[in-house]
Formats: sequence, C-alpha cells, structure tokens
Amino acid sequence: MKIVVLVKHVPDAAGDRGFAADRTTDRAAVDGRLSELDEYAVEQALQVVEKAGEGEITYLTMGPEAAGEALRKALSMGGDAAVHVVDDALHGSDALATSLVLAKALGTLEYDLVVCGMASTDGTMSVVPAMLSERLGLPGLTFASSLAVEGSTVTIRRDGDDASTTITASLPALVSVTDQTGEARYPSFKGIMAAKKKPVTTLTLADLGIDPASVGLGAAWSVVEDASKRPPRQAGVVVTDEGDGGVKLAEFLATGKFI
Repeated sequence: MKIVVLVKHVPDAAGDRGFAADRTTDRAAVDGRLSELDEYAVEQALQVVEKAGEGEITYLTMGPEAAGEALRKALSMGGDAAVHVVDDALHGSDALATSLVLAKALGTLEYDLVVCGMASTDGTMSVVPAMLSERLGLPGLTFASSLAVEGSTVTIRRDGDDASTTITASLPALVSVTDQTGEARYPSFKGIMAAKKKPVTTLTLADLGIDPASVGLGAAWSVVEDASKRPPRQAGVVVTDEGDGGVKLAEFLATGKFI
C-alpha cells in the first residue's frame, strides 16, 4: 500500500492575518503551521498503514521554502518521505493552478491512495480535491467522516445534516477527510528526531514540465481587488435592569434586526 498525503503550510489562524501589497496573503507577517485539517489526513493515512501492517506514506506540498516546515511536522507524526514543489513563479496561484501543479507532482509518484484534508484553513475553498480527482482520472471520495481500506477497495462514510452515506471505490482513489475522522496524534520526541533524517525531494516547475505563465498571480482566475481591515469593535451597550430589562433587551435586538 502506497499512500500520498497532500499537506499545506498555512498562516496560523491564531495570528493577525492580513494581505501583502499585491493583495495575496501576507505569509511573512505571521507564523505558519501545518494546516489543522491536513493533520486529520495524516492521521488517517497512518491508521490505514498500521491496520494493514505495511505500507509507505509520502507527503506532498507546494509553496515557498517555509512550506518545508509542514512536511517536517507531518513526517514527525509518521510516514516515510516527502516531496516539496517550490518555485518563485508559484506565488499567488489559485485553486486551478494548485490542482495542476499537484496533479503533475503526483504523476511522478507511485500511489494506491491519495489522502487530503477537506479544505485548507487559509483558503477554505474545498475544491482542490475534486479538481485533482478530475485531472488524475481517479474516483474522488470527498468529505469522509471515516475511512477504511480493505484489499483493493476504499470505503468512506459521509455524514450530512439528514443522513449518512457509505461510498466505496476501487483503488487507486483520492479521499478528502473531515475533522470528524478523529483527533490526530501528537508527534513524539523520537518522531521529531527521526523526521530530520527522512528524505525530502525538491521539485521545480521545470522538473514537472509546467509553463510558469500557467500558474501564479498572473494566471489566477480570481483576484482580490481591494481589502480593508475590520473596524475596531465599539463599546457594548449596558442595559440596567430596573424592572424593564426584558423590554429594553427586546428593543435593542429589534433595532439591530436580530429579531
């Protein structure tokens, strides 16, 4: 069993995130980390291999040099190797370009299963998994609440508001998982030290045969035209209850069109 897990280095959601001068995410102004939703994908891949008793896990990411931190974090949780697509021309790439680059990179690897998070915590678009399955011609099983592999078949459960659906497909396949799959493990000290010795292969656009003009901000189908910071919060309204507190609260809610 060979599994490729897609991971992304994202700005820490707890930080003060904003835009750079070119209106792309200012990644230099805030600490980065492995996307929390991708940690669930790492965990599910590790569980599949552990249950099978054998297998290889490779992590794949695209992004600047700092994105290597996400690969090392994933490797410290477990797994065998990583691939990092890094190229200055990738800056500002949208979901379409991202799916193109990842599909080309996956074409250089052997895999039975591709696992990714349901979305990244910075873009939160949830479209790259579906785009990738289309580009690769693979069954795309998205928003999995549980994941299991038996022989040459992968099965997921997708939980909706009204019902749960069980979906199966033959391998190779692509699966995106949600945070309902279970908590991801914490890296052990041994895992952190071992991750430093695991191989990370670096690829460029030229290595993948991709024209730089087809990716990056200039090729993006959507751009941010303008952005402004959220205005500071105003002081709240204090309602003194003199026997008519309920009436005052109702009037306040009605004025704000909350009721």
